[in-house]
Amino acid sequence: MDPCPFVRITVGNLALKIPVASKPARSVVHPSSSPCFCKIKLKNFPLQTAVVPYIPPENQFPDNQLQTLAATFHLSKADIDKLAAKSIFSAKLCLKIAIYTGRRGTTCGVNSGRLLGKVSVPLDLAGTESRACVFHSGWISIGKEANKGSSAQFHLNVKAEPDPRFVFQFDGEPECSPQVFQIRGNIRQPVFTCKFSFRSTGDRNQRSRSLQSEPSSSRGWLSSFGSERERPGKERKGWSITVHDLSGSPVAAASMVTPFVASPGSDRVSRSNPGSWLILRPGDGTWKPWARLEAWRERGSSDGLGYRFELIPDMSAAAIVLAESTLSSGKGGKFVIDLGGGGTNGRATPGSATSPACSPRSSGDFGYGLWPFCVYRGFVMSARVEGEGKCSKPCVEVSVQHVNCTEDAAAFVALAAAVDLSMDACRLFSQRLRKELCNHQDLLG
Repeated sequence: MDPCPFVRITVGNLALKIPVASKPARSVVHPSSSPCFCKIKLKNFPLQTAVVPYIPPENQFPDNQLQTLAATFHLSKADIDKLAAKSIFSAKLCLKIAIYTGRRGTTCGVNSGRLLGKVSVPLDLAGTESRACVFHSGWISIGKEANKGSSAQFHLNVKAEPDPRFVFQFDGEPECSPQVFQIRGNIRQPVFTCKFSFRSTGDRNQRSRSLQSEPSSSRGWLSSFGSERERPGKERKGWSITVHDLSGSPVAAASMVTPFVASPGSDRVSRSNPGSWLILRPGDGTWKPWARLEAWRERGSSDGLGYRFELIPDMSAAAIVLAESTLSSGKGGKFVIDLGGGGTNGRATPGSATSPACSPRSSGDFGYGLWPFCVYRGFVMSARVEGEGKCSKPCVEVSVQHVNCTEDAAAFVALAAAVDLSMDACRLFSQRLRKELCNHQDLLG
């Protein structure tokens, strides 16, 4: 499998220092005692915001200080070509940053922060698909006194790194058992097939006819991740999707192990009682749990699909939370696992999600997880899904560094299918699902 070229632009190591002599009048709060933040903008990409820590003017930014990531922008080959074409006819491409004192947000429709200064970093993306490039690393004078020694100073690092990815596209909605194609430019090559099915309550251990002969010692482990009890009332249960390679061998699966049940007195799946999926991989003649996805319907103005995704290292170790956020139920969005920390994902669209770093939610070198057992770093994967009532053919991007075999890629494809199906599983129970998602008992009822 040949990957598609992508470039990851990172902005990090932010800091602000202001000479004592430049303190404003008493009526204005000095940045040393007030939070500071900045707005980071790259042409055609959503605005990102980040906190800017204040450091005393006599301190230098130490080279060995923990590297913190403030923002990321993910550029495909098409994005790079588009930006390069525009720069021919307009000003050179720049990353623009505005630094503010005060708290983020608005009060009565007016921005509450006070502008301290602006920074513009030129970006030349030529060749960044194959080599890393540092555009800036160090201090920049900002504000009205920028040309004088008494000016405020802003520290940042801006760099671009190659981030090649495998891109997969479902040829239909997951519940319709579609093929999955690998995409590279204009080339579409079939690599997987999906089989959607319903699993009966008494058949929790069987996931595929190709993997029926599993050791008796493994029976029963699945029930520990889900709920075996029958629940009266509104529920959606037993959904399963198996990913096969072109030879017909099962290489990954997603199985609904906890039913999606309407909470008492309501028409929605609540956060306190979410439904869940296990993402499974084959091993030793049976299915083994790799990860778990929980999903629910958020209340309030967001009214979106809430979810939590976690790895299951083994049967004894605690799960590792990799992503927890919300997707828009109406518009859909991108499910993203990006362990770079920082703000919102640069390729985010309305309804896109952000991911925390490895549990506990902290970051290491430029946000890369340092927690034991965490084998994932940087961008891991994304899956674009549509909102309710729309034809959804998930598009999946997986970082090359996290794919060593076909089963690795298939596991992320199965996860993408589970995210997409969760959008249907969390629909209000007053809304009827399409017939592919209703088993014969539901249709008879």
